[in-house]
Amino acid sequence: QVRLVESGGGLVQAGESLRLSCAHFGRTFSIYAMGWFRRAPGKEREFVAAISWNGGTTNYADSVKGRFTISRDNGKNMVFLQMNSLKPEDTAVYYCAAGSTRLPTDGAYSYWGQGTQVTVSS
Repeated sequence: QVRLVESGGGLVQAGESLRLSCAHFGRTFSIYAMGWFRRAPGKEREFVAAISWNGGTTNYADSVKGRFTISRDNGKNMVFLQMNSLKPEDTAVYYCAAGSTRLPTDGAYSYWGQGTQVTVSS
């Protein structure tokens, strides 16, 4: 079994930065692709970013490209999301997920964290 625990959310002003972390417990971390998704109030959950098992390949939603960076540390069983130049529309609950591929769809991921709230004020 796999358990994912996110941290690092909070309230920031537009233009500021936050770094989300996700700790992986359970089965070998390095075999999983990892993704970040978010759900804004009243909206469906959407893909944000993903990274391959070895960190060699990443992909991003167009809305965050150039502002967010996903990375991982397989030695520490952690995945990160560095979020710069935050905008009010980035306000959402952010979830990390583990799966067999880094596809930008919910169904590609088998394990999910409980989420961490990010609020960006204007």
